[in-house]
Amino acid sequence: MPTLPDSHVLKKRRDFLKVAAFDRKWVTQGFVLQAAPGSSKGLGFTASKRVGHAVLRNRAKRRLRALAREVLVPHAKTGHHYVLIARASVLTCPYQDLRRDMLWALKRLSLLDGED
Repeated sequence: MPTLPDSHVLKKRRDFLKVAAFDRKWVTQGFVLQAAPGSSKGLGFTASKRVGHAVLRNRAKRRLRALAREVLVPHAKTGHHYVLIARASVLTCPYQDLRRDMLWALKRLSLLDGED
């Protein structure tokens, strides 16, 4: 399974704001995918207090990181930064539905690698 190199994980608030400002997103039942052009493939994960207390937010981000390793790293176009925002239903939604939604979101945003 592909890994998420630390150099490609967005950690600073300004990086998250740059991606949000580009205003290219797709909303699904379990998460929101935001994308913006960048120098390489950068990934960021966030969960607000609407998801729940700290334990639930951490669990939601773990699910999103697993999803990113399985779908975003191998299938998303390089040269873009991606931010995954957890929604409350990410905790109860079956993983296969999240995977399907991620592939659909990439396709709708024209960011699925090998598709032009």
